[in-house]
Amino acid sequence: MHEWMGDNGNTPHIVVDAAVDGVSVPREHVKDGKIILNISETAAHNLKLTNDAVSFRARFSGVPFDVWVPMRSVLGVYARETGQGMIFSHGSETSDSADRPVHAREDTEATRSPPHLKVVK
Repeated sequence: MHEWMGDNGNTPHIVVDAAVDGVSVPREHVKDGKIILNISETAAHNLKLTNDAVSFRARFSGVPFDVWVPMRSVLGVYARETGQGMIFSHGSETSDSADRPVHAREDTEATRSPPHLKVVK
């Protein structure tokens, strides 16, 4: 998703549950237990996307910070310009339904109102 968004001129953002153990983000930017991070090539320096975590160095209010986000804390990914992306389900659901993207309106508490997320196929 990250590469596809960048290739199409969009700015990828991730929604992160900051309460998950191991999340290292600037706490002063966390709202309602969540933080939205710009993971574009211009904002996220030394970006590493692995199966285990997202890590990069970024500036928050001008102050550099090393971000570490375990994949289990990533709630969704979307393009800032279009609002299109995916919400990831976590929890005790069956594996079939856990792999299926859901529409953001089903979980409006987890994200800000704008942008509006849509399922990308």
